[in-house]
Amino acid sequence: MIELLERICNTPGVSGFEGAVQDLVFRELSPVVDEVWRDRMGNVIALKRATRADPDGPTRKLIYSAHADEIGMIVSHIDPQGFIRFRAIGGLDPRTLPSQRVLVHATKSGPVELKGVIAPQAGWLGTPADRERVFPINELYIDLGRPAARVKELVEIGDVVTFASRFERLNEDMVMGSNFDDRIGVYCLIEAMKRLENPDVDVYAVSSVQEEVGVRGIPTAANVIEPDIGVAIDGSLPSDTPYAKPEEHQCALGDGTGIYLIDNRTIGSPALVRGLIDTCQRHAIPYQRNLGGGTDASEIQRRGAGALATTIGAPTRYMHSTVQLCHLADIEATTRLLATFATEAARVLPSDWR
Repeated sequence: MIELLERICNTPGVSGFEGAVQDLVFRELSPVVDEVWRDRMGNVIALKRATRADPDGPTRKLIYSAHADEIGMIVSHIDPQGFIRFRAIGGLDPRTLPSQRVLVHATKSGPVELKGVIAPQAGWLGTPADRERVFPINELYIDLGRPAARVKELVEIGDVVTFASRFERLNEDMVMGSNFDDRIGVYCLIEAMKRLENPDVDVYAVSSVQEEVGVRGIPTAANVIEPDIGVAIDGSLPSDTPYAKPEEHQCALGDGTGIYLIDNRTIGSPALVRGLIDTCQRHAIPYQRNLGGGTDASEIQRRGAGALATTIGAPTRYMHSTVQLCHLADIEATTRLLATFATEAARVLPSDWR
C-alpha cells in the first residue's frame, strides 16, 4: 500500500500538465482491466467489463473518477535580477506560500528540476502592517539562489512549479503530503480496480485531469461513456480540529470513508447514497456522512441522459496546503467500498430506467 501511494504522491502533475502521473496510472491499471486508453483531454480511462450483468436487460455503466491533477504554479516573468514571478494554477491559498520550498520544472535546456523558495519578507524590512497582512500572489516571487544569467538560461515563461514537499509517513496510522487532494483518490481508484472481481456493471475507472481549475477533464470522458452511475473519489472535509466549531462536526480522521450527501455543486442522488451506505453496513466498512466541496460528480451527474452520482473519499485535513494529513484506515475503507460496491451496483438503479 505505502509503496504505491508514495510513488503516486511523489510524481508531479499540476493541472494541465498531468502527463507523468497519468503514465504511472496507465501502467498500474493496464494489467488488471480489459481495456485502457487516454482521451484527447488527457484522461486515463480503464474498463473492467461486467461478469454478472442481468441477461434480460442492458449492461449498466459505472464511472469511478479520481482527479490526477494537483494545484501548483506557472512561471509568468523573470526579472533582471533572476527572481521569478508566477501565477497560480488552481486554488492556492496565499497565506501558505511564503517560505515554501518549490521545484521549477525547467524545460528550456532539457528537463531539469530546480530547487527554490517562495521568498518571505524579512520582518524588519516591512511596516508593522506588513507583518500582519497576507501578501497576494502577484507580490510574491521565487528565488532560485542562482545568478540572473543562469536562471534565464534554464527557465522560461510557462515552466511549471510544484511544491518540494514529499510524501511522509508520520506514524503507523497517519501520512502527510502536499497533493492528497486528490492523489489519495487516485490510489484508491487503482487499488480498487486491482481487487475488483465479478462486477455486475461495466466499471470505468477514470483518472481525470484539470479538476482543480474548474472540473474540466471529466466531462469529455462522461460524454463518451454515458454512465448510469458515477462515484467521484475525492477528499472529504473533516471537522475534527480546533479550527472547526463543534456544531459543524461531520467527519473525523480514522472513522471511515466519507460519503457525500450534498456539496456546493451536486446533490448526491439519494438512491446511490443509500446504496453506498447499505454496502458499508452489510460489509462492515466504516463510513461517515459528509457534506463536501465540488468534485467530478457534478459533471458526471449532468452529462448525457443523466446519472446517479455522488462522492466518497478519505477525510483529509488541511487540503490545498503542503501538509495534508490522511489516516491509512480511511484510505483502506474507501478502497474496500469501491471494490465491493461495483459487485452490486446495479441494484441501486430504478427498474423503469432506459
